[in-house]
Formats: sequence, structure tokens, C-alpha cells
Amino acid sequence: MSKVVTFGELMLRLAPEGYYRFVQVDTLGATFGGGEANVSVSLANYGFDSAFVTKLPKHEIGQAAVNSLRKYGVDTSMIARGGDRVGIYYLEKGASQRPSKVIYDRAGSSIYTASKEDFDWKKIFEGAEWFHFTGITPALNDDVAEICLEACKAAKEAGVKISCDLNYRKKLWSKEKAGQVMAKLCEYVDVCIANEEDAADVFGIHAANTDVTSGTVNHEGYKDVAKQLADRFGFEKVAITLRESISANDNIWSAMLYDGNEFYFSKKYNMHIVDRVGGGDSFGGGLIAASLKGFEPQAIIEFAVAASCLKHSVEGDYNMVTMDEVLTLAGGDGSGRVQR
Repeated sequence: MSKVVTFGELMLRLAPEGYYRFVQVDTLGATFGGGEANVSVSLANYGFDSAFVTKLPKHEIGQAAVNSLRKYGVDTSMIARGGDRVGIYYLEKGASQRPSKVIYDRAGSSIYTASKEDFDWKKIFEGAEWFHFTGITPALNDDVAEICLEACKAAKEAGVKISCDLNYRKKLWSKEKAGQVMAKLCEYVDVCIANEEDAADVFGIHAANTDVTSGTVNHEGYKDVAKQLADRFGFEKVAITLRESISANDNIWSAMLYDGNEFYFSKKYNMHIVDRVGGGDSFGGGLIAASLKGFEPQAIIEFAVAASCLKHSVEGDYNMVTMDEVLTLAGGDGSGRVQR
């Protein structure tokens, strides 16, 4: 099975139970998650040789983070160990018209203090077919951005396909800084993944007649966005997720894939959300899996959207679904009937 390498930060997730607010609770549930790690878990669940690369402390909390990946079959052998802390994010799940909130406590984490010497990319990419990272990782600081750039160069030299989810986070860096750094990295990227806001936030490429706040998404406008991205950076493929937000609990979910010639739109799913965090990562994992399986473009985008739709029904960052479950939904069975 194909080997996929992802690189990023694995964080401790602390969240109130259910829909309680931060100020209401005395206890918080603890799990782990992070953009690229979430992709690795998805791919491992689909049966791929999935390896996650990061830096984590040697103490017990760092080991717990490593173990959270090992239990799902992710290769953790190339994780560098050192530093003092695991980054934390606090999640308050939204409901109805109240949005979810994320508070970061990640400054000074092990990956934040990583150096180029921590990673032997030539060795890491031995036997690999695909490398994935997101815009969250280079946003940590200039040193980590340089490590990302080294990884991309090494992957390209090794003939490894590279995908990137733009994943702009305004709490981590400015739009101007993001545009400068991501432009350099995107020169090496083959498959670009974005949501309805990323292209505008990072590269100033806007979709006409779209307002994400009101939930209005103009599909025709995103054809132009995808084409502009592909023309600027030479991407082989551009995938854009299209979220129409009715409320914090109910979204209409679909996506588009552009292969340089044709535009492919998935079917739409009316989702009642259990946990939205990791939704985009599960889309990326599905897109990579379907691409490595050799699916046709329409089947690729249907698989990726179905995978992500199912993730919205799963608690936690990681997408706990199988290849067969995704194929069943992508094939049209979204009834949710009991399987006996």
C-alpha cells in the first residue's frame, strides 16, 4: 500500500463536554489532534502506510500524544523527541446561532522550537509516494516555515507528490505574511486544497457573488478561483470545499475539483453536525486516498466529500471511518439506517 508522509503539529485538545461553555465547567475532556495528524489517521484507517512527522517532548504527555496515533496504525518512528511542551487548543463547540470557539496555547511547543537538524527528509521520504502539509504549520514561525520549505524541496527531489491545504488561521499570522510564505511553498505543490475563504485570505483571489457569513456560495465563482490558483502556481489539481452554513449545527456540504481541464462538482450533503473540527482534514485524507487508488476525478471528489461528511458525525479530531463506509455514502446510501 502507498506510503504517505504528513508533517505538522500534534496538539492536546481540551474541551467541555457536549455544548457547555468554557465558563460553565469545572472539567475538560482531553484528546489529541492537529491538521496533518488528522490526515494521517484517516489514511491509516483506509489501509495506507501512513507516517506522521513532528517534534514532541519526551515526557509522558508527549508520549500520550504519540500513542494516540499509534493506536490507529500511524507510523510514528520519524517523530523527533525534545522540547518542553505539547501545544494545547481549547474548543468550545457552538450550537444553533452560537459559533464554536478555539483558543490556542501553543507558543513554545516542541515543534515551535524545532530546527532543521531534527528531520532527515531524505530518509523520511524513502519509499514515499505522497507528502502532505497545511498552512497551519509554516504559520507557527519563520524557522518552521523554513523546515516546511526544506521538506517540499526534498519531496520534489524524491519524486513524491505534494499536497497542501491552505488552512489560513488569522490567530497565527496576517494575511500578508501568509501570502508571502505560502507563495514560496506552493511552487512545489501539486495538489492544492482550500475552502471557500482560504484563496481570498492568502492570495487575494475572491469568488464572485459569494458571502460565507450568509451561507451564499456561488459555484461558478469558484471555477474562476480554482483556475487562477492553478494558472499562478501550476497546480495539477485544485480542490475547494464549499460549506453553506445554516447554523453551527446544520451545514450543506459539497466540493469542487479542477484538474486543469474540467471542473467536477460533488453531490451536496445536508449535515447535522456532531463535531466540525477536522472536517477539512478528513476531506484532504479522502482526496489523497482516492487519488492514490487511481479513482477518476468525479469519483475522487465524491469520495473526499463523503469522507468529510461522515467526519462531521464523529466526536474528536480524528475521522473514525472505513473505506467501505465512505464508499457506501459516496454511492448514494445516506439513509443512516441501522446496519445489521
